[in-house]
Amino acid sequence: MADLWNVDKIEYVGTDSLEQGLGFRYYDADRVVAGKKMKDWLRFGVAYWHTFQARLVDPFGDGTAVRPFDRYTDPMDLALAKVEYAFEFFEKLGVEYFCFHDRDIAPEGDTLRETNANLDKVVERIEEFQKTSNAKLLWNTSSLFTNPRFVSGAATSPFADIFAYAGGQVKHSLEIAKRLGAENYVFWGGREGYENLWNTDLKREQDHIARFFHMACDYAEEIGLDAQFMLEPKPKEPTSHQYDFDAATTIAFLQTYDLADKFKLNLEGNHANLAGHTYQHEIRVAREAGMLGSLDANQGDKLIGWDIDEFPSDLYETTAVMWEVLAEGQIGPHGGLNFDAKPRRTSFTEEDLFRAHIVGMDSYAAGLLVAARLHEEGYINNLVAERYSSFDSGIGATVEDGTATLASLEEYALDKTQQELWDATKSDHLESVKATLNNYIVDTLAKA
Repeated sequence: MADLWNVDKIEYVGTDSLEQGLGFRYYDADRVVAGKKMKDWLRFGVAYWHTFQARLVDPFGDGTAVRPFDRYTDPMDLALAKVEYAFEFFEKLGVEYFCFHDRDIAPEGDTLRETNANLDKVVERIEEFQKTSNAKLLWNTSSLFTNPRFVSGAATSPFADIFAYAGGQVKHSLEIAKRLGAENYVFWGGREGYENLWNTDLKREQDHIARFFHMACDYAEEIGLDAQFMLEPKPKEPTSHQYDFDAATTIAFLQTYDLADKFKLNLEGNHANLAGHTYQHEIRVAREAGMLGSLDANQGDKLIGWDIDEFPSDLYETTAVMWEVLAEGQIGPHGGLNFDAKPRRTSFTEEDLFRAHIVGMDSYAAGLLVAARLHEEGYINNLVAERYSSFDSGIGATVEDGTATLASLEEYALDKTQQELWDATKSDHLESVKATLNNYIVDTLAKA
């Protein structure tokens, strides 16, 4: 292995030390948990855009990132060199998947033809590295939001030329997905929304983007692309309102436009927070609808009201996420945990890229261990079963088996006293439930 990063391969070191260094405390890739290896439950992916592209800028400051490939000045030379840096990073971190937007990996030309030529050169280099690497493409996508031409959207743009350009860009992106063996393909509507309703034909824009998705499905079938299509919900930012606001809104859109059998959802923790939900809520909504596809692993700062893409470190949240994943049996048909996250501006060294991923991987590994114990011991399942037990027999059973009518319910309830109705309710002891979850986290990780 080359040493482009000046960092040793990251190994599992266990929990002897409390200080988090350049080693995994909880993530032991081949450790079997709930019948599968950790790496197979988690299927971690590196996000090309944040890891190799982000310069750690924010609205108030220039980038602070120090990267080993900064010596390259020609855009194409840099793009080609980054492929080698990327694959060494995957290997040293022990991650088997990566994700990218088309514009992450190659610079644009003046025309789509020139841009595609640049892209093909980099894709060819990725293909070469894939031959000797374990790293696979979890998903790719098109950047239909960065360039100024997409100021009013892409597939929802009011300008037909922009819609056409977006279609051509996605066509080539789907061809790349087939070339690189992508397991999924994600559509993220970065600017597919509106700034102001007064000048927006909302129905027309939604009709247009639905047609766009149907075109993509048709072309994928034409070229034999066997990848799961996914939409990624986000409520706002950069637009005032995005059409894929949250899991429920996105599912409704897919059902309305006859796309539900073609798509699943790629969900992100920080986006869930922006929609006013927990990450667990979004995953639950998706999986109960049979629409869970894949997950982006990050978190937001509850004191900052925008999308900061922080690496996940909240063990309560990672436990909740992995509880849902274990209940589902997998992260979607071909999904994984893609680190759509970047280090803080004050963590700017190349070593910090490894440290940040280690924290994220350990946090989800810890969440997996706790969630597996919760499932094994049945605490949550028993809690829920007891809460709804009145529907297992008597009048409740007639509701569930469909034999109840409003008349039968009235007959049952007509002479019930207030005291009898109050006696039929039970306390949730919710504070104790939350404390018990804390106890599971502390005790499980102490024994890890």
